[in-house]
Amino acid sequence: MSVEVDLLLAEAKESIEAAQNYRSELQQRLNGLNQARKQVRGSSGQAREALRRHFHELQAAASRLLSDRLASLLGEVDAIEADSVKPLDECQSLIEHGVGQADTLLREGEAALRCGLGEKEDQLGIFTKKALHIQLDSLPEVPALVDVPCVSAQLDDSLLGLLRERVTRHGSVSSHPPVQIEELQERPGSMLVRWCKVDEDFAAADYRLQFRRSGSGGSLYEDAYIGRDSEFLVLHLDPHTEQLFRVCARGEGRTEWSPWSIPQAGYTTLAPHEWRPSSDGYILSSRRNIALRNDSTHTRCPVLYSNAPTYFCGQTLTFKISAAGQMDKRDSLGVCVDSGKDSLQRDQAVCISTNGAVFVNGKEMTNQLPSISLGSAVTFDMEVVNLFPLSNSNSNPGDGGGSFKLRVTIGSGSREVVCDWLVDQAVDCLYFGCSFVHSGWKVLVF
Repeated sequence: MSVEVDLLLAEAKESIEAAQNYRSELQQRLNGLNQARKQVRGSSGQAREALRRHFHELQAAASRLLSDRLASLLGEVDAIEADSVKPLDECQSLIEHGVGQADTLLREGEAALRCGLGEKEDQLGIFTKKALHIQLDSLPEVPALVDVPCVSAQLDDSLLGLLRERVTRHGSVSSHPPVQIEELQERPGSMLVRWCKVDEDFAAADYRLQFRRSGSGGSLYEDAYIGRDSEFLVLHLDPHTEQLFRVCARGEGRTEWSPWSIPQAGYTTLAPHEWRPSSDGYILSSRRNIALRNDSTHTRCPVLYSNAPTYFCGQTLTFKISAAGQMDKRDSLGVCVDSGKDSLQRDQAVCISTNGAVFVNGKEMTNQLPSISLGSAVTFDMEVVNLFPLSNSNSNPGDGGGSFKLRVTIGSGSREVVCDWLVDQAVDCLYFGCSFVHSGWKVLVF
């Protein structure tokens, strides 16, 4: 009987645990639904507000434009009227003055005729002289109606049709942004952001990527990239600090940007690559990810190593040349198991020289890459192939007796070289380094 009870108790506990897990899963789904509903309602409210604000601004601007145009046209009418009426007013004043003189002359002539015989001769003489002085045969010229302005307004009724046609196509509403962030891949002190189109009918000419620190309140997004690529490596990020990323696109032949994608949060746990400080012959940037070869008074070729072994297999290590000096066959960019030695063209290291030669454990490979110059980007990718037992204690890692094989892909320009690198022990992380004989070389590592 006790066995049956124990079984029932065990089944009951399992059922209770399953019910708790089931309830927890359902609660998570409810939370997901609430977030989805919040996104729909929140974005809809923002879209409504954006539409109202935009069209209110358009209405106000259009009203101002129409009022300004009306005032300008009325001003033109006023100017034409004033310029045209002025000579007519002057002519009217001249005619009215002549009419006044004629009225006065008529009254004086009639008075002279009514004078007695003793005064009539004198009065008639005075009247006759005055009439000759007025020049009664000289009349001012009045312009014909065809010679004076007839003001009219020419209004094109097609404007309303054009406005209606443009307004009906102005603006759009979409349920999803045309591009979304597809992947956030952490890199040392940086984040590789990839995005893709979700609206295949949208012809994108450019993409725009922005980021900001998560939870930074009023902090504004910063532009990280504008261009045609669909991925970008955002540098100079502090480890374990969450960032928000968003992307939008601009259509072919358009000036406005599409709506932003849904922000995606991500952070890197990997410390940024840094050059070792206080190294002779090199000046470092404030973040210690850029090194400038500034002193070549000595003929030796000093190696600048990383501050720590921060390169892991499976990552991509990139050297970007932002300034170039004179090339030398001893110049090197590469990775190594240890640091402190005075060359990268040695055992336990793989590197490329500025002339394009590739060295694995100090031996030059047959395949060669293009020469390194200003703007060159050299990449190292590594993967673990397998482990080998040591054949004997005297075996040399450089001649195939090593116990750990890495497959190295070195890229420069549009070409790649793949080689197997044998090291004498399993390694979790590697140093990187550079060495230049001549000054003027500047290299960024990420």
